[in-house]
Amino acid sequence: MSRFRVVIAYNTSWYVHNFRLPLIRALLQNNYEVIVLAPKDEYTQRVVETGVGFREITVDSKGNNPLRDLATFFAFFRAYSELKPNLVLQYTIKPNLYGSIAARLLGVNVACNVTGLGAAFSKGGLIELIARTLYRIAFAKVERVFFQNPDDMELFLEAGLVEEKKTDLLPGSGVDTERFTPESTPRAAGPFRFLFVGRLLKEKGVEDLIEATALVRASGTAATVSLLGRFDPEDPHTANPALVKAAVDAGHIFLAGETDDVRPYLAAADCVVLPSYYREGTPRSLLEAIAMGKPVIAADSVGTREPVHDSINGFLHTPRDPRDLADRMLIMATLPQDRLRAMGDASRAYALERYREEIVIDRYLALVASVRSRRDLSRPA
Repeated sequence: MSRFRVVIAYNTSWYVHNFRLPLIRALLQNNYEVIVLAPKDEYTQRVVETGVGFREITVDSKGNNPLRDLATFFAFFRAYSELKPNLVLQYTIKPNLYGSIAARLLGVNVACNVTGLGAAFSKGGLIELIARTLYRIAFAKVERVFFQNPDDMELFLEAGLVEEKKTDLLPGSGVDTERFTPESTPRAAGPFRFLFVGRLLKEKGVEDLIEATALVRASGTAATVSLLGRFDPEDPHTANPALVKAAVDAGHIFLAGETDDVRPYLAAADCVVLPSYYREGTPRSLLEAIAMGKPVIAADSVGTREPVHDSINGFLHTPRDPRDLADRMLIMATLPQDRLRAMGDASRAYALERYREEIVIDRYLALVASVRSRRDLSRPA
C-alpha cells in the first residue's frame, strides 16, 4: 500500500519554518509522506532538512492583480494534478482561495486554516464582495476549515461562506510551552521595558505605538520601547519610514532588528505590546509572550484580543487610539512588582491551559487519520 501523501501549502517557506515544523515532524513520525508546496526563500533549505519533499510554487501573496491571481490558480492546479496528494493542508489567503478551487476541480481532499483575513474584510466595498465570493466558492467542498479565533469563524458562518459542520476552532497555531518558559532570573534594574514583536507594518499598529511612546515619555515615566521584526522601507504597508527614523533619532524607540530566536528578547522585556488593528488570526508573538509569563497589552481587535484577559494577564486598548494605548502602557509601567508577577503567572497558566501546540497537532493528526481511513476503506479488498 502506498504511503498517504500530505501536501502543506503556504505562501512562503518562512511561514512553514516558523509555524509548521512541529506538525511536519508529527506527520513524519506517523509515517505520512509530506511535501511542502511554497515559494523558495532563505528558509527553504531548513524546511527540507526536516525530511520533507519540496516543490516550489509562485504565489503573489500581497497583490490584487487579477492576471497574477489567475497565474497563482493555475500554479496550484498544476501542482496538485502532478503531486496527486491524498490531502492538502493549506494556510494563508491565496493558498486557501486558489488552492481550494484547484483542489475542488481535481477532486483532491483539502483542509484550510484561516490565519487571518487581513485588509480585504476591513475595507468593505467591491474588494470585500469579491473576497467573500471567492471564499464561498473555495470552501464549498473542503474537508475542514480551521479558524484561529471565534470572530472570523462567526463571520464566515453568518455570511454563509462555509458550512458549520466543516468548521473547527483552533488556539491559533499553538506555542511550544516547553521551549518558551518563564525566566527564573530576577529582573534587571532599569526603566520599564516594552517590546513589540512582528513586522513593522502600519496595520500592526507600529505608528500608533510610536505616538503612544512619545506620550508615555512626555509624562516623565521611565520606560523603553523596542521594535523586534522586519523593517522594509520599500514595502507599501510598512510603517512610515520617516516617522520611524524620527522616533529612533529622538530616542523614543529602539530598532532591535530581526532574529530567529525571540526568547532572549522576551526574557528581557517587562511587557509585550501589540496594537495591531487588522484582522489577525491569533498572533504567535502574543502566544510566545504569555508562554514566557509576560504581561501583555494588545488592541481589543479580532485575533489580538484572544490571548488577553483584561486586567488579569494584561490590558486591552481601543484599536487605533494612541492615547488609550499610552494610558494602558503608563498603568502597566507603574504597577507594583507583585501585581506584575501575578499577571505574568496568569499569562503562563493561560498558555498551558489553552495554547499548547500539542492541541493543534492532535487536531490535525485526527483529521489526517480520518481521511486516510476513508481512503483505505474505499479500496477493494
